[in-house]
Amino acid sequence: MPPFETTEYQARLARTKASMGVRGIDLLLAADPANMNYLTGYDGWSFYTPQVVAVSLEHDAPLCIVRGIDRNGADVTTWLPKDNNVGYPDNYVQSTERHPMDFRAAQGQERGFVKDRQTVGVEMDAYYYSAACHAALTKGLPNCKFEDATNLVNWVRIIKSDAEIKYMHEAARLTEKVMATGIEHVRPGVRQCDAVAAIYQAQVAGSPDYYGDYTGLCPMLPTGVGTSTPHLTWTEAPFKVGEGTILELGAARHHYHVPMARTVFLGEPPAKIADTAKVVVEGLAAALEAAKPGAQAREVEDAWRKTAAKGGVIKESRIGYSTGCNYPPDWGEHTLSLRPGDMTVLEPNMTIHCIPGVWMDDWGIEISECFHVTEKGAVPFADVPRDLVVKA
Repeated sequence: MPPFETTEYQARLARTKASMGVRGIDLLLAADPANMNYLTGYDGWSFYTPQVVAVSLEHDAPLCIVRGIDRNGADVTTWLPKDNNVGYPDNYVQSTERHPMDFRAAQGQERGFVKDRQTVGVEMDAYYYSAACHAALTKGLPNCKFEDATNLVNWVRIIKSDAEIKYMHEAARLTEKVMATGIEHVRPGVRQCDAVAAIYQAQVAGSPDYYGDYTGLCPMLPTGVGTSTPHLTWTEAPFKVGEGTILELGAARHHYHVPMARTVFLGEPPAKIADTAKVVVEGLAAALEAAKPGAQAREVEDAWRKTAAKGGVIKESRIGYSTGCNYPPDWGEHTLSLRPGDMTVLEPNMTIHCIPGVWMDDWGIEISECFHVTEKGAVPFADVPRDLVVKA
């Protein structure tokens, strides 16, 4: 059963169709698994093979077209009538003679979802919409016009419903547990891989009341000189006194994420690390204070930038992004970014991960908050102290 009421999916579909109408798109093919889930509830680790949700302005419900062996998964997880869940034969899988998009083009025409001279929107920059997918689709629908609809559904997703916010609050309780587990296991002599095993256990076991999903990002655990860059994972090496470790972790409920970063130092931290951590925390507080409805994303970044500059910290990369429902390899929504020039206006029920990480030549600091934009301003989802964690 899908995790939301059918009426919520129908409201999402209506907003998506409205956006399609503004763009002049008659048929949208959503290949991003998060967008497929958002529109239908479909949930399976099947995105390594081509799959789409087809949304037509002329049809009340979408088609969910997946690999044949995954069709029953669509019956189990979506709100759609069973006839709208379609499976393609397995001889289309990893074939050099045919492509799943050949089948989808034919199905779309057969079911009246595709007509000549229609405009078809496709997610050109989605991770799972390949060049081969596009070539097969355009060949199969030669009389259609194709429009890049990348992130069309993502922008619909940016304002969360109360039901979505509820799942993020549940994820936040798990994030608190996950981060506490990570901090606890950063001890001298403990292998990085053993710490990550404990983190995974906390993520998935969840609480006595609910389980945790797999997250869009695996645990990030750069240690020592590795803290100079954000996206390293783990090895079998033990943690050492005199080194820092960045924990960029998260938890998810029904694929709704609450990410968080904290930095741990074993022993007495050098002044440059301790001082920079204080500046990052001050800048983060300034960004959260600025993140009110009506503010632009660039203004939130500017509050961080001005505060950090007073402490001698300069950062060129963005300091945050919209987050929520997602699948590997990311938990960002690919919409607003907290950076100069982004004029997106913050609205209530946006959910944003503010992560003003600072990475230097051989060290770094990450301290972040995932927050909910409310009528009164930014409210962090999780409650974990923001200071540099120093362990003797």
